[in-house]
Amino acid sequence: MAERVNSPRARYREQTRAEIKEAALRQLATGGIEGVALLRIAKEIGMSGPALYRYFASRDDLLAELVLDAYDSAATAVHAVDTAADGRSALRTLTGAYRAWAVAEPHLYLLIQGTPVAGFTAPAETVLKARSVLGPFLSVFAHGRPLVSVDPLLAQLRGWLREKPEVAAWVEQWTERPADDPAAGVALTGAVMTWPQLHGTVSLEITGQFTGMGHDPATLLDIQTALLADTFQLR
Repeated sequence: MAERVNSPRARYREQTRAEIKEAALRQLATGGIEGVALLRIAKEIGMSGPALYRYFASRDDLLAELVLDAYDSAATAVHAVDTAADGRSALRTLTGAYRAWAVAEPHLYLLIQGTPVAGFTAPAETVLKARSVLGPFLSVFAHGRPLVSVDPLLAQLRGWLREKPEVAAWVEQWTERPADDPAAGVALTGAVMTWPQLHGTVSLEITGQFTGMGHDPATLLDIQTALLADTFQLR
């Protein structure tokens, strides 16, 4: 018989799993992914190694949950933005919110956007979690009018919408535009163009590559965001 979700035993299990993840996050923050070690976590929280393995079967199992939690954390940051405002302002607020999250939680940002862990395969749900983070950007660009220079990429992504029902469903969820609506392709193109711009700047900042360069990374990101808004003629 399955254990009742609200039983004392089930609650204790969830509390213990949460305690293990909190310890892992502390290790992640101080030593990066390589610093996460199950035996050290067990010692920190006063548990034997074998006992800890009853909650997480392996280090990869624990990392997989941390990855999903990190995406949820990023999604919470961008979902708090009011995208009903004018497109240009909403886009600036969205990129700013994502950067602020990454700066505040650099260990989480690097967990999902840093160097891949050798031998680690992210869980299948990662794709859906990542799309949740990018979703609000789709709604902003749905009202865009891209310049002709964007046409080659726009054509490719409209083809992707036709070929991939799951992508079309994701775009429609955030824009209320079906795949055959021209605005759906525009929304997807804008979001896809934003992603590398956003991560390029944020990654360089988080890893200290801008140190000593004499500029504020937030200012650089604002300008890049404004150029994207110009490209899609967002109001």
